[in-house]
Amino acid sequence: PNYTLTGFSQYVRLWDTPRWYVAIRNLFIFTSLFIAGCMAIGLLLAILLDQRIRAEGMIRTIYLYPMALSFIVTGTAWKWILNPSLGIENIVQNMGFASFSFDWLVNPKFAIYTVVIAGVWQSSGYVMALFLAGLRSVDGEILKAAAIDGAGPVRIYASIILPIVRPVFFSSIIILSHLAIKSFDLVMALTGGGPGYATDLPATFMYSFAFQRSELGTAAASAVMMLVTVTAIIIPYLYSELRRSGK
Repeated sequence: PNYTLTGFSQYVRLWDTPRWYVAIRNLFIFTSLFIAGCMAIGLLLAILLDQRIRAEGMIRTIYLYPMALSFIVTGTAWKWILNPSLGIENIVQNMGFASFSFDWLVNPKFAIYTVVIAGVWQSSGYVMALFLAGLRSVDGEILKAAAIDGAGPVRIYASIILPIVRPVFFSSIIILSHLAIKSFDLVMALTGGGPGYATDLPATFMYSFAFQRSELGTAAASAVMMLVTVTAIIIPYLYSELRRSGK
């Protein structure tokens, strides 16, 4: 062992590694699309369930079921679904559309989007539950007053309900950002970081350099960068929560 202090040389080496920039770019793509997809689908499902439809309990359970699965199970299932020789492409071609192609899983340019699809399927039900709880907490008297004044459903949701549940938006973004940054098992089960390292994220980058390439210094530097990123997200959230509780 070499106990000589090397300062920030490992960080310099990390940021000189092209693969790290691939992981950062993929993290940006995955995080932005993952959050946007989960928020949009979760909010839409929550609004639909807020209409007091029949069999609401069963439908809510179905929407929440993916969250009960581990990311390993989700990644494995979607690996079969998106496999060109087994899944969607094979089924559509057997239906007579021989020219249909959906090879995103093995296409380096689109493989990261398969991770987004699986992640959104897994987590949008959880976001739905958060929004549904927020929608159900809105005072009904306010809604009745708005309806008497002539406001339609769209205006009520856009001008009254959604601003009231704004803290739910913030909480959902924080939770989803945290899930995106530390995503590891989903990527490993679905793509293994491939093709090549086209779907590398910082977590899989750290694992590869630590346990496959034995470059512990670079791996530790990437882990610290992940910690700094998570901290930069969590601290404003904790500050806002403590400030709100202090009021």
